[in-house]
Amino acid sequence: MRNPFRYFKTSPEIIRLAVMMYIRFPLSLRNVEDLLHERGIDITHETVRSWWKRFGPLFAKSIRKWRVQSTNYSNWAWHLDEVFVRINGELHYLWRAVNHEGEVLEAYVTKTRSRKAALKFLRKAMKRYGAPDQIVTDKLPSYKAAFRELGIASLHETGRWLNNRAENSHQPLRRREKIMNRFRSMRSLQKFAVVQSSVHNHFNLERHLYRRSDFKENRTQALAEWRQLVA
Repeated sequence: MRNPFRYFKTSPEIIRLAVMMYIRFPLSLRNVEDLLHERGIDITHETVRSWWKRFGPLFAKSIRKWRVQSTNYSNWAWHLDEVFVRINGELHYLWRAVNHEGEVLEAYVTKTRSRKAALKFLRKAMKRYGAPDQIVTDKLPSYKAAFRELGIASLHETGRWLNNRAENSHQPLRRREKIMNRFRSMRSLQKFAVVQSSVHNHFNLERHLYRRSDFKENRTQALAEWRQLVA
């Protein structure tokens, strides 16, 4: 693999730091510029924008590849839901699949919530991860029709509180949407959702489940692995 940093005068460590700050935290491009300036790094917010557009997808791809190879993904239960997103005043839908541990498996943007859109999203997710043992959704009829066509209707479950896992996983994206003053196109939303979900998975340490010492060790390991992305 060619070194993606070879034509850049800035060190890869600084580029990784800037991209991580912008994607992981609810910061604007100018916020990242100011925070880096406090650390003696003089760049513009447009530089941060160009770095995230160029390297964000590369980092996300590297994270997904690493996690698929090193993590035993459990298909015990998926939680599916759609996020309502307005792009230039027009309503769109971001379909998301979340496993029982809160990791975002797949994100897909469409203009409708039809059976066809649900079917395409499900096929995309199942092609990468296989079929789960259980799928929890809200009561959108499109899910029921898509499951019936795929022959997995017996795996489907709905309930008022059963899908809280997916609902809670929307919060980081909603915070970013507000900071970014909404998205400008389906393409930009799709790109950011995929990258942001991969970075969120990487740093999702579930601190409430671990002792402080174990959490600190996991956090250090996650940062060390991030610094080796696309090395």
